[in-house]
Amino acid sequence: MTPELVWFKRDLRIADHSPLVAAAKRGPVICLYIYEPELIGADDFSRRHLLFINDSLAGLAASLGELGSRLLIRRGEAVAVLRELHTQTGFARIRMHQETTNGVSYARDRRVLAWARDAAVEVVEYRQQGVVRRLATRDGWGGQWQAFARSPLVPAPRRIEDGGAGLAGVGILAPDAWGLGDDGLDGHLRQPGGEAEGQRLLKSFLKARSEDFLTGLSSPLSAWEACSRLSPYLAYGNISLRTVYQRTATRRRELQRQRGAKDRWVQALSAYLERLAWHCHFIQKLEDEPRIEFENINPAFDGLREGEFNEDFFEAWATGRTGYPMVDACMRALRATGWINFRMRAMLISFASHHLWLHWRRPALHLARLFVDYEPGIHYSQVQMQAATDGISTLRMYSPAKQARDQDPQGEFIRRWVPELAAVPADYVAEPWTLPVEQQAVAGCVIGHDYPAPIIEHTRAWAAAQRRLQGARREATRSGLSQQVFERHGSRRRSRMQRAAMPRRRR
Repeated sequence: MTPELVWFKRDLRIADHSPLVAAAKRGPVICLYIYEPELIGADDFSRRHLLFINDSLAGLAASLGELGSRLLIRRGEAVAVLRELHTQTGFARIRMHQETTNGVSYARDRRVLAWARDAAVEVVEYRQQGVVRRLATRDGWGGQWQAFARSPLVPAPRRIEDGGAGLAGVGILAPDAWGLGDDGLDGHLRQPGGEAEGQRLLKSFLKARSEDFLTGLSSPLSAWEACSRLSPYLAYGNISLRTVYQRTATRRRELQRQRGAKDRWVQALSAYLERLAWHCHFIQKLEDEPRIEFENINPAFDGLREGEFNEDFFEAWATGRTGYPMVDACMRALRATGWINFRMRAMLISFASHHLWLHWRRPALHLARLFVDYEPGIHYSQVQMQAATDGISTLRMYSPAKQARDQDPQGEFIRRWVPELAAVPADYVAEPWTLPVEQQAVAGCVIGHDYPAPIIEHTRAWAAAQRRLQGARREATRSGLSQQVFERHGSRRRSRMQRAAMPRRRR
């Protein structure tokens, strides 16, 4: 019997894997993963991504082996690999999950579909996220998302007949094989990839850690434990969104039935379920408009920052040397661990966009390479929202000093990641340049010598950015461009487009 091909991409698991289950029911299956040089060599890819992928591939290969199959890993351009494999086996059908990722993969998928059509190979794609292909309008999207999130899970096959016997693969290729050098990730602090690890984290989150989700998610002190930490496992498909949603909903019902259950725990899980919907809401934006990876969502903001890019500012921001301790601590922690909580991510891009007046594209790529959980749809939508280039979201300008005082009042997080400030008193650690010079010497941290002076003055930069952005937003509203953006991408929770009229907030 001619085998079917299951092409694994960002769905590296066996549980709730519809393509794998469907193929296994019909006969022999070739389970394929392709190392694609164009993806690995892209400017949003880094060594830490490949380490996570390789962990996931090892786990997937082991799981498939237990089911009687194996994972065939090949290297090359996708169409060339598929063409060669088709010649070798004559498969007539490819099953795979839909994905909404970067422009390179989007172009790749279009080439694959064109080749498959010419080769008379059927391609069957399955939904993995709550994203809707060829969505005509955002009206009613929430109901479609709920229907998908609540749809039945697909149990893993009990047995898979191996359709790739005798086929040669390359095995798991280490980062050095691709010339991916050290990117600052601390091997002891990184999250390992794999389906088993994703399931373990979900279990620990629902069993205990989620109780502190709402109270702990904003601070970089508590977020490491209070947040689910499932984002990379969702990004690479080690666990399905439906699985996370349904198990979280089940846990919430259990708590609601328990006598004496803590209301805040139930509220925390409700908030987490809501965030799973936002997860797909943002990916849907990239699905609907792939250009937002490269261009401003709202054309009214074209030219606002592009001609004023300051390379020195960018280098200081990217290396954690801005002179603003909370910004620098977050960037250094992110470089070492591959993760930082959402509020701090928002602060990083807000600081780059507003204080330093950097166009968002290069900062976005830098962060993409650092985030182990890089999910392009969420990433570019969020970056543009924080950079205020959508014209419909609340203008968010974060004060680094205020964030430090609110989220790290004793300076514990800052001192860990910016050891130059280890002896600076807590009252001054958010703004160490205000410490009297003689006390700076006593603390062993002379500003401008041991630790940089602020590269820009907060109040002046904040006022200048606010003035320029408000002018651009007025023009975007007057021209109707913001209304167009809202109609295409805006949340339907409000009956009218209210975002552009929202008062600005200093955060």
